Amino acid sequence: MGTEESKDPLKGVDWKTIGGELQKDPSAGSKPVIRKRLPKKIRDIPDFYFLPRKSLPYNIAFFGACIAGGVGAGMLTEIWINKKVREDGGIIWEFDK
Repeated sequence: MGTEESKDPLKGVDWKTIGGELQKDPSAGSKPVIRKRLPKKIRDIPDFYFLPRKSLPYNIAFFGACIAGGVGAGMLTEIWINKKVREDGGIIWEFDK
């Protein structure tokens, strides 16, 4: 059995000269880039631009009602909890006996 040499096609390549050519002319070997422009009438308009908008008094009334509803629900929950505590004899925790 004889020694077999590896069949590497890149064995004798001078990498320094190849790197130097790419640094001098980066577009060597590539096609020129053609950029297409959109017509002036076609613009990038965000999606939220087309959403309906309400007036400021409407927004204040709507969100004010939501906040008032949340506060009212919290107050009703607190009343319900206090009622349940009174029904149980005022004992909240087992170790308070």
